[in-house]
Amino acid sequence: MKQWLLNPSVYVIGATAANMFPLKLQLPTHGRLEPNSSNKSTKYLRVLGTEDDDFEHLFYHVVAALYSPAYRTDNASALRQNWPRIPLTGTKELLLHSAQLGRTLADLLDLSAAIQGIVSGRLRSELGAIAASSREGWGSLNPDAGGLDVTTGWGHAGKGGAVMPGKGKAVERDYTSKEREAIAMGAASLGLSEEHAFKLMGERTFDVYLNNLAYWKNIPARVWEYTIGGYQVIKKWLSYREHDILGRPLTMGEARAVTDIARHIAAILLMEPELDANYQTIKKSAYAWPASPVAENSTGQH
Repeated sequence: MKQWLLNPSVYVIGATAANMFPLKLQLPTHGRLEPNSSNKSTKYLRVLGTEDDDFEHLFYHVVAALYSPAYRTDNASALRQNWPRIPLTGTKELLLHSAQLGRTLADLLDLSAAIQGIVSGRLRSELGAIAASSREGWGSLNPDAGGLDVTTGWGHAGKGGAVMPGKGKAVERDYTSKEREAIAMGAASLGLSEEHAFKLMGERTFDVYLNNLAYWKNIPARVWEYTIGGYQVIKKWLSYREHDILGRPLTMGEARAVTDIARHIAAILLMEPELDANYQTIKKSAYAWPASPVAENSTGQH
């Protein structure tokens, strides 16, 4: 079963909750999946020279826009009301470029995707040092001896069986020289300055503990604090895996999942300059909807 930070067929538009829109719908009249698009969006795609089945380009363009910090700043009020507007591209080329960014985001939001350079193959320099499974002192972690028990208070049972987040144990610190060097090298390969990379990732980092022995080393501050749908992603994940709630230690795969989540989030954060540039370009050359007559109601009002 796939795990998602956020399913790529939905997107977050609320500040405190996830509002979800499916990429496709199963219509009872057809019994098959159809694009979740309006007639107006179909006409827009035709004007740009795409085919009817290219609705995915429009959908992933929306994903790219919503993950642009500049877009969220410009539309903060509308986002709070869960009714934001997305500028549409004025050309097919811009739409395809924006959609590709959205697809890249969708891959990063899919924790089952073995993305080369992110969680598999030769890792990107800035990501390889993030959230490494570690332990105090020497030796390996033994799951059978409590080495992977989550016992630092990340979650507890509340009323009605609800899991409530706890404080846990996360130690904030400066980066080591090797950690800084790795991020600087990765930033250079992405065309980012070292200063900009640390602004995106966070000027400080955290060691996040499962218990008094085991921890994930070097989770940059903005990665650790990253939220989706109003929840701090890694902290929320940990809250459900406190030993008293889960009833068992983590598996090695689950411990690895936190490393993967942290690296996926870091890669998303490092996309922010490109997402902002994409949004600004689209905003300057947005598609102009043709004027249409306003239908009158029975009282003659428009």
